[in-house]
Amino acid sequence: MPSAVGETAEQSAVKRKRQEIGDKSKKRRKSVGGNDDDNDKLSQIQTLESEILESRKHYNNIVLLIEIAGQKTGDLETPLTAAESLCRVFVQLLASGSLVKKKDVSEKDATVIAWLRERYGAYKEVLLSMLQDKALGFKALTLAMALLKVEAQHLEGKDESTFPQVFFRDIVGALLQSPVEQLRQEFYDTFVAEYDDIRFYTFQGIADFLTDRDHLASEDVRNKVFGMLLRIDDIPGSSEELTDFYIDAPQKKKHPLYSLAQHKKQAQEAWLAFINLGLSKEQRKKILEIMAISIAPWFAKPELFMDFLTDCYNTGGSISLLALSGVFYLIQERNLDYPDFYKKLYSLLDADILHSKYRSRFIRLLDTFLGSSHLPAVLVASFIKRLARLALNAPPSAIAVIIPWFYNLFKKHPLCTFMMHRVPRSKEEKDLIETEGVVDPFLPDELDPMATNALESCLWEIVQLQSHYHPNIATIAKIISEQFTKQSYNLEDFLDHSYGSLLEAEMIKNIRKPPVVEYMIPKKIFTKVGPASVPEEKDSLLVSLWDFESS
Repeated sequence: MPSAVGETAEQSAVKRKRQEIGDKSKKRRKSVGGNDDDNDKLSQIQTLESEILESRKHYNNIVLLIEIAGQKTGDLETPLTAAESLCRVFVQLLASGSLVKKKDVSEKDATVIAWLRERYGAYKEVLLSMLQDKALGFKALTLAMALLKVEAQHLEGKDESTFPQVFFRDIVGALLQSPVEQLRQEFYDTFVAEYDDIRFYTFQGIADFLTDRDHLASEDVRNKVFGMLLRIDDIPGSSEELTDFYIDAPQKKKHPLYSLAQHKKQAQEAWLAFINLGLSKEQRKKILEIMAISIAPWFAKPELFMDFLTDCYNTGGSISLLALSGVFYLIQERNLDYPDFYKKLYSLLDADILHSKYRSRFIRLLDTFLGSSHLPAVLVASFIKRLARLALNAPPSAIAVIIPWFYNLFKKHPLCTFMMHRVPRSKEEKDLIETEGVVDPFLPDELDPMATNALESCLWEIVQLQSHYHPNIATIAKIISEQFTKQSYNLEDFLDHSYGSLLEAEMIKNIRKPPVVEYMIPKKIFTKVGPASVPEEKDSLLVSLWDFESS
């Protein structure tokens, strides 16, 4: 029967194949009578697959399977079954070299090969679209990665495997746009965290994805990219550790996959591409929080973060606290020159520092910065005095770590101990203090820690803390007034304290003698008990107070 006007031979063949399959299905339904539509579709898919593998004349069945796999219906089993069948078909075609164009191939075979490669591309597009669906995405990811491995081995027709960068870049792009967060986690756990080449090309795929601004119009997509970058934090220690490959290891020993510097370069380009897009406040905080641990070590040139970190450090508030570790990393690892570092560090000691949720991180860094015995005693004394003044309004959990840290600083900087034992030198000086009091020479508003006169002051604030309402804090504060027989305190034992931990410690404490609150329980609280002739029954303290005020 002649084809319709404008209809290609391929379309006519597809229509004839559909009609043949439909006739066979009708016959099966008539003969069996009990099969439902789902079983009929699955058997149809199996028939199409077996016919493709039997003979080249049934290649048009590939088009039908692609259409079935791409159907958007409530039935999930049918498209998944079709996708699995296509995967087996193309794996066999790739392995047999049916998609590789050879030099001496005939024009007819070349046309067939070109047609198969187009169908192969259409099938990959179907798999990528499935990654956007929660029910189909996990199976589609497995099929796509299996196909990636076979394609690397056979599609180019070479003896050595070649990583299919274009297909993998499309997979990464589809995952970054997928609404299924668990799918990205599965991709990381199964492939990125396990294989060095997958991690290498994932960074490359993210960088390529970020160059297309159309993808990044949505803030949601940018958050997904950020989440994927944050997951990749397992940094190899050396090039010798780069041995786990998903695709066959390259034969060339100078291949970029064997170079740790090249891995860092890919990570650096991906991170810089994301940061250059502009960061939200939460993203900036998260990057600063893990900068020295998970991001800067990935960079071949961490000094590229110099302007970013110094700007954040000069911002103030919690941003400065978080940027502190990154600035210190560059100072330590890349010799960053920051002349006013201690002056800026001193400015961070404000009224909110001991109430911040980043307090423990800050104190750890502060202990590192002031730990050197080569620092001037005047500088160290300024930090001690400033924090002692702030401790008067600090929560108990903060005071519990500050005072042991003071103890350690006094052991490292003996010249600062004059702040603890400053007593009147003469009787006239003592009489003057008793009659007129004393003015603390410390200058709390001075911005330069070298000019605060802290070393001429004394730690009267710690003496006040020895009468703190919390008994544990009062006990800890007394260590400054006792002999320094202990070498040092381990700050980690005090950093995790909070209101909850302090309260729990009090609740589980063994009380030897219960405290006496009141020796007699009153019968009435707001009114008088009775006539005054009954001496053993007394009014409550509240009633007694009212009588006192009214008299």
